[in-house]
Amino acid sequence: MTEFFQVNEFEKDLKKLRKKYRTIDKDLEVFCKALQAELPNHLPGTVQISGLGEEISVPLYKVRHFRSRDLKRGSRSGIRIIYAYQSDMNEVTLIEIYYKGDKEKEDLERIKRYFISKPATASKMDF
Repeated sequence: MTEFFQVNEFEKDLKKLRKKYRTIDKDLEVFCKALQAELPNHLPGTVQISGLGEEISVPLYKVRHFRSRDLKRGSRSGIRIIYAYQSDMNEVTLIEIYYKGDKEKEDLERIKRYFISKPATASKMDF
């Protein structure tokens, strides 16, 4: 069974989104269950992030199709999730969540901070 973790900054991102989108927690839970059922493959609308350099050996992915009931646009909600999947440990680490209208691109500095400088310190998620 796949275990899900979130970095501290992910929780801060989620807290900001909760103010705008009341169902974001339930939507995230549905996403995690769908991802868990699909692994080691990935959900449609998910792309691997390239250009991170050789220092980062863990594959990182951006979810472009995230369903949000608040936005009522199906999987084209504009919410993005960045995560790392470590297949050998069967772990998913959620790194960043943001609305595309507020932020254009993932935070590469955050990714490097968690996967180059030190091992990712993350808390386990319970559903």
